Amino acid sequence: MPRPLYFDCDTGIDDSVALAYLLSSPEVELVGIGTVSGNVSSATAAENTIGLLALAGRTDIRVAVGAHDHLAHPFHGGAPHVHGDNGLGGVELPPTDVRPVAGDAADLLLRLSHEFAGELEVLTVGPLTNLAIALQRDPSLPERIAAVTTMGGAALAPGNITPVAEANIHNDPEAAALHLAAGWPVVLVPLDATMEHTFEEEHRDALVASGDPLAVAVGGMLDHYFDFYVDVYGRRSSALHDPLAAAIAVGDAVATVAPAVPVVVDTTDGPGRGQTVCDLRGQRLGPVDWEGATVRVVLEVAEPLAPRLLERILARAGSAAR
Repeated sequence: MPRPLYFDCDTGIDDSVALAYLLSSPEVELVGIGTVSGNVSSATAAENTIGLLALAGRTDIRVAVGAHDHLAHPFHGGAPHVHGDNGLGGVELPPTDVRPVAGDAADLLLRLSHEFAGELEVLTVGPLTNLAIALQRDPSLPERIAAVTTMGGAALAPGNITPVAEANIHNDPEAAALHLAAGWPVVLVPLDATMEHTFEEEHRDALVASGDPLAVAVGGMLDHYFDFYVDVYGRRSSALHDPLAAAIAVGDAVATVAPAVPVVVDTTDGPGRGQTVCDLRGQRLGPVDWEGATVRVVLEVAEPLAPRLLERILARAGSAAR
């Protein structure tokens, strides 16, 4: 049977690719989605998510609007230079009458944790505000969660917002600190791994050529995303941040270097704010797990993700067309 999965996101372009992948993965069943402000506001992220689900014919999946502001500061306005003004690279989705469920994302996560106690898995690809709020409301939440996978942070790689901080963690370091100290088993997927996996023009072209409404929409969004990454990779392509975390959560991508080590988040107001400080001492001769560490940091995933990602999304598209 598919494993129940709660997805917490700030639906921009790579979130959309991750969502299309998750909908194509028989290993998991999306039982709820919460949105948070990051790439766009939490309300816009929910609107984007509901629109994408409608394209996939999955209006049965519950979507809840989560935190607009972060724990210690207000939402900064998003990343339109990366994801476009609407978070979807300017792609307009067809209107739908579906609306978010009552209650916020933290409420939805807590309800699902009781509904699927001991089985529910969590995947986060945005700032961690919703999870922190859920932990504050019910500190026993980790006892009912089977696993958490989080896209965020930078261990040895440079950050993408500051020299040391990645966007999801930097947006709400206080929430990230609560999340990583909660004691539940976390697989942290930082920039060290995600920047090494890219989607290329031929992959995007295949999505557009598929004719599937969801795949075509995602392919259209990637056109904008590729423009942003020209200065990063020297060509039109994009990093697979959120999709890699999704593939690891599903079990479709396997980390080849991922030690369990102590991780703390810098919540000061200095130049290190938002840094994920991963204690990687003693790793020179190979990955070594620290006794008692609950955060496993993914440093390498050997197999390229893009072909598998494309295969799954196109397989769902083909199945939907039949």
